[in-house]
Amino acid sequence: LERAGFEHDRTLEAFNWLFNPLIPKGKIIDLATCHFIDRKENVLLIGPAGVGKSHLAQALGHRAVRRGHDVLFITAPKLFHELRAGRGDGSHEKRLARFGTVGVLIIDDLGLMPLRGDEPSDLYELIRLRYERGSMLITSNRTADEWAAIFGDPLLASAAVDRLRHHAHILEIDGPSYRDARAHHAGRP
Repeated sequence: LERAGFEHDRTLEAFNWLFNPLIPKGKIIDLATCHFIDRKENVLLIGPAGVGKSHLAQALGHRAVRRGHDVLFITAPKLFHELRAGRGDGSHEKRLARFGTVGVLIIDDLGLMPLRGDEPSDLYELIRLRYERGSMLITSNRTADEWAAIFGDPLLASAAVDRLRHHAHILEIDGPSYRDARAHHAGRP
């Protein structure tokens, strides 16, 4: 669990399923069997801020670790920072290989900021390296149709999204913000 780099101790057992009845609980429980990992499938958790995507991604990651899978959790900004730093110190290929070969790569908050510089080609290369070789679990507040704008290059976006969506479980989550619900229950505006 330490090597996985989770930001918080988020598990399915600790998830408050009642705050948002729109979350596809049955599908999440099915994904928690980790069969998608054995089949090298991807999971895309898409929806607005606060609906539980990051918690669910980390919870599925926890479940995967407990089932013996090698997992790495990283935020999209940190991923791109590490790859950029690798270009500076000559370790780019080594870092890309690390992200490309881990059993399950969880990227949180992809698309929160537009990709710049070498980031679109790095993301494409990472998706290409992992295609049918390892599972990716990605959270994003943008639908896959909006990813062309993130990449800045429609052709690159099309190739990346096509690979990512092939053999993918796409869960679009909507509903109230968990953070807003917690603030409301605590008596905060």
